[in-house]
Amino acid sequence: MSSLAALREGYERFDPRAYLQNNYLPPRADFSSEEFVVPWKLRCLAETFASGEIHGRTLIDVGSGPTIYQLLSACDHFEEIVATDYLAVNREELGRWARGEPGTFDWSPFIRHVCKIEGRGEPWQEKERRLRGRLRRILPIDVHRPDPLGAPLRPPADAVLSAFCLEAVSPDRAAFARALAHVGSLLRPGGHALLLGALGESFYLAGAARLPVVPLAEDDVRAALADAGFALRDFRSYAMPPALRTGVDDVDGVFFAHAQKPLEA
Repeated sequence: MSSLAALREGYERFDPRAYLQNNYLPPRADFSSEEFVVPWKLRCLAETFASGEIHGRTLIDVGSGPTIYQLLSACDHFEEIVATDYLAVNREELGRWARGEPGTFDWSPFIRHVCKIEGRGEPWQEKERRLRGRLRRILPIDVHRPDPLGAPLRPPADAVLSAFCLEAVSPDRAAFARALAHVGSLLRPGGHALLLGALGESFYLAGAARLPVVPLAEDDVRAALADAGFALRDFRSYAMPPALRTGVDDVDGVFFAHAQKPLEA
């Protein structure tokens, strides 16, 4: 079992470009069918934000990595999006994309697909501009600290989103549950948490880095949310088909959870 120190050491070898190639190009990022995993993730988020219930001033994306796809539906509902990551290389990758620098990963197929499923006829370039305009801060974070951002965000966030972070940086289920509770502290009472994550995964590759993951079952996620004081609003799961098991990880499936922090009495 990996210690937190060993996890941190392993992430020093994390290669953002290799990670993006492994997970956000075909076959996994195939938009020809809703049966593929990336369209499934985008639809979970689009349908949840389409309710209009989740909105406000600030959304914090916890452990953004080098990706922005998870923010494409969210950016229509918040004045400011705060991206975060433990690794400077990921924060730098996000910053280059936000500034529109050449040579960054091409997210246009993702943006086009989200515009299609949202069905408003919006030009994809407009959504790209909106997200860049609202992605105003990219901050370091450590979810294993009780105060993950180092100092409280004031006012607290209206929503937090985290995709494939907590299970990938926790040495065991107890550490995953503690990290989730720490993330919950960033939320205002009544705020919403949206999670995407891996089920049954024990490792993934990102260039030279072979990184351990705590294998989660659906019940582990539900229990951790309950222990952190969240009320579960929606839970969905996706079984990874054989064609998408490409050897870059051993993931069995993906979960999506929408939970809400209770209002204080």
